[in-house]
Amino acid sequence: MIFRKEIVWGGQLFSLETGRMAHQADGAVMVRHGDTTVLCTVVASRKASQDQDFFPLTVNYVEKAYAAGKIPGGFVKREGRSSERETLVSRLIDRPIRPLFHPNFKNETQVICTVLSFDGKNDPDLAAMIGASAALTISGIPFLGPIAASRVGFKDGTFILNPPIGSDTTLELVVAGTRDGVLMVECGVSEFSEDDMLKALKFGHESFQPVIEAILALAERAARDPWDVSVISPKDCRFDEAEIMSLFLEDIRNAYAEPTKHERGEALSRVYLAVQARFLDRENLSEKLLSEAFSRACSSYVRDMLFSTGKRIDGRGAGDIRKISIEVPVLPMVHGSAMFTRGETQALAITTLGTSQDEQVVDALSGEYKERFLLHYNFPAFSVGEIGRLAAPGRREIGHGRLAWKAVNAVLPSKDTFAYSIRVVSEVLSCNGSSSMATVCGASLALMDAGVPIKSPVAGIAMGLLMKGEEYIVLSDIMGEEDHLGDMDFKVAGTASGITALQMDIKVTGVSFDILKNALAQAKEGRLHILGEMGKVLAVGRRELPETAPKMTSIIIPKDKIREVIGSGGKVIKEIIERSRAKIDIEDSGTVSVYAKNSNDMNCALDMIKCIAFDPVCGKVYRGRVVKVMDFGAFVNFFGKTDGLVHISEMSDRRVAQVTDILNENDEVDVLFLGYDTKGRAKLTMKFGK
Repeated sequence: MIFRKEIVWGGQLFSLETGRMAHQADGAVMVRHGDTTVLCTVVASRKASQDQDFFPLTVNYVEKAYAAGKIPGGFVKREGRSSERETLVSRLIDRPIRPLFHPNFKNETQVICTVLSFDGKNDPDLAAMIGASAALTISGIPFLGPIAASRVGFKDGTFILNPPIGSDTTLELVVAGTRDGVLMVECGVSEFSEDDMLKALKFGHESFQPVIEAILALAERAARDPWDVSVISPKDCRFDEAEIMSLFLEDIRNAYAEPTKHERGEALSRVYLAVQARFLDRENLSEKLLSEAFSRACSSYVRDMLFSTGKRIDGRGAGDIRKISIEVPVLPMVHGSAMFTRGETQALAITTLGTSQDEQVVDALSGEYKERFLLHYNFPAFSVGEIGRLAAPGRREIGHGRLAWKAVNAVLPSKDTFAYSIRVVSEVLSCNGSSSMATVCGASLALMDAGVPIKSPVAGIAMGLLMKGEEYIVLSDIMGEEDHLGDMDFKVAGTASGITALQMDIKVTGVSFDILKNALAQAKEGRLHILGEMGKVLAVGRRELPETAPKMTSIIIPKDKIREVIGSGGKVIKEIIERSRAKIDIEDSGTVSVYAKNSNDMNCALDMIKCIAFDPVCGKVYRGRVVKVMDFGAFVNFFGKTDGLVHISEMSDRRVAQVTDILNENDEVDVLFLGYDTKGRAKLTMKFGK
């Protein structure tokens, strides 16, 4: 039987439908937003793997080219590995739904969201996120939702719900949550104040409430019988951490007193070995259950210590920032570099300047476009003291890199004022929390070191949250342990004037707007402190580009000369590129951009282009080459394509007996262009003040 729920949302038809497609899935919902359609399915294993100690949830967002009436590009004409956008949207869906599964549920679960139709206006990511929530809600799987999401734009002082793709808006905010609170935020913005950001979050949360009601209405008619969680994971299969705390509290306290992450880790490992020796021989107690109990005991200790003493693991107060050290520049031959260290987290950022030919071509459902600014984040295993396989960037690296991209992109100069393409690479050399925000700081400094005229320096900070009943404490600049044991990971980046990027993930079932308000205010204090430390090392960017940077200039030639510069089959432009070793871009408007490794190559290419596109200027001196010597004078090739005569009487102020006394073939000589004679021949002279 087909069940369908329709609402008007943001002025457009929005529908949820189940029962028509994918009957074998545990839950399947087709979402239509305008004419964008996404099929969302969920399937879960009926039993968990033995000793499963984590929740194996996989979310896959898939874009099909046919959805936009396209055939995939490239040699293989079918969809292949996930694109960067598909990876980012998969993460976007995963983050708000993951904390809402029953804590005892450890069965392998897969959510797949497939874009079937794309109207070019409504982004499929919202439909996919809502559809995943709806499919889980009707599946019977122990999911404590539903959630919904909305996109918020801002223009002319007004918030806009779900602005169409390509809208001119200064805010790009996606907020997801439940009826009662916010679970996930992803935002890129042009220097928004904390108060305006809070208003945007409230607007987004209020706006998706009708969607939650629609999901619940669909579930009332179409939901399957709920799974029995007590059968999945019996309640008695749990070891009480109080027994660990009663015997090993002092050992845990001493372990957390160690000053560095590595030493703390080793000390806690020794405590856990002692816990195993004490309890593991107990009947029906697995290492998995004991490990979970030990983790809860550690979490309980850290929370109790903070709430009772106000002190964190490393002795800081809730709002304190770890020690910061900065080096600029770091590497000799790159265009710009900076190393940003905060506590035990260290990121080395490198800026490389390129030409428009280095821009990334992106083949998206909405059409092909070019990305001028690239930011790549690398997280090698050695940064956390582990051994790992070198592989292609994973979801974490792509997601963290995109967040840093949003933070920095807001302050980049326009292409009209700075025509270079820009790539920043962040190499995380050491990590104990918030490497993505260290990347933001390092990237800002590396751009300034390269002479990129950014509007303002950007800094980032990661905030945490610990809750205990109605009480809560917001933590600034969280470490890895605090991220792992805490209830929130809230990353805020921006300038001294406002926020440029925001990302929030909640491990509980939602947070109130009072908590968000306090977190934003505390994050601003931390951000301004970090910007102050950055300013002590590099307050403003370099005024000049480094010698290693490519040289660039542009000229405008007459449109009717473009064909001559290019030549038949590109013959002329290829010759210019080969001789000058420069890169050349020619636009239909007549703008010619020239890029080269040094000024000589750039000027060589410019001169050759000017010789084709323009006529010589009367009264201007040109460098030329003697191509033929006659009794009455010499013919000199100048301005690339023009031959002119230097009469013997124009070679010197003194009398010249014969031309070869002054000039011979292939000699280079400076000549003054006098114009053309009545027959259109160029007249030259060597008699001018030098």
